Amino acid sequence: MSESGLQVSDLEDQDRRDIEVLWEYHVLDSGPVDGDFLLALGSHDLRVADHAGELYASGAAPLVVVTGGAGKVTSKEWSTSEAARYAERLVEMGVPRESLILEDASTNSSENFSFTRKLLLDRGIEVRTGIIVSKPYMARRARATAGRQWPEVRWFTRPQVMPVWDHPTPDVPLDRMINLMVGDLQRLRVYAEAGFQEPVDVPDDVWAAYERLAARGFDRFVIK
Repeated sequence: MSESGLQVSDLEDQDRRDIEVLWEYHVLDSGPVDGDFLLALGSHDLRVADHAGELYASGAAPLVVVTGGAGKVTSKEWSTSEAARYAERLVEMGVPRESLILEDASTNSSENFSFTRKLLLDRGIEVRTGIIVSKPYMARRARATAGRQWPEVRWFTRPQVMPVWDHPTPDVPLDRMINLMVGDLQRLRVYAEAGFQEPVDVPDDVWAAYERLAARGFDRFVIK
């Protein structure tokens, strides 16, 4: 399936139910919490940067690290790194440049954490608690990745929480969202088996929803 104009009304009833099941499982929110730093995971969705800026303004953490070079979507759409785009947005929101650190070499979620860890160590910045800011449906996998790649930090997740059907926009099409959610669900098992992230329990009904959506053609980011 392509990204060309898919609407919620085009989906089968079972598709909609399965998408809602995946969304509810993926969205892992720790609730209001303070930390040593915010780690904004780069992606095609600038709302992640917006949410990081809001959390910074609320006093959640004194430092924002934006991480991301070129990802599987942004490598085809942006001429600059995800970190640079996020940083530009955060400065526009009033985050001081001295409160920002850019990590712009990573190309996947494991590197987001391992490269940022090395960057802060090299700069002599000690952190004990971190707040992950990500797309809503990336939160659970991000937390599992953090636990494996940077276990000495106590991690919290603060995605931008919203109903699933409010998430798609012209810049974040519905079809792309579904395909990414399906791919992220599969990676929770595949990447845990590969040692990239901590094992997590995937309930049978969630896995069944993943399998149905992949079989329906929402498999663009499924590892074959």
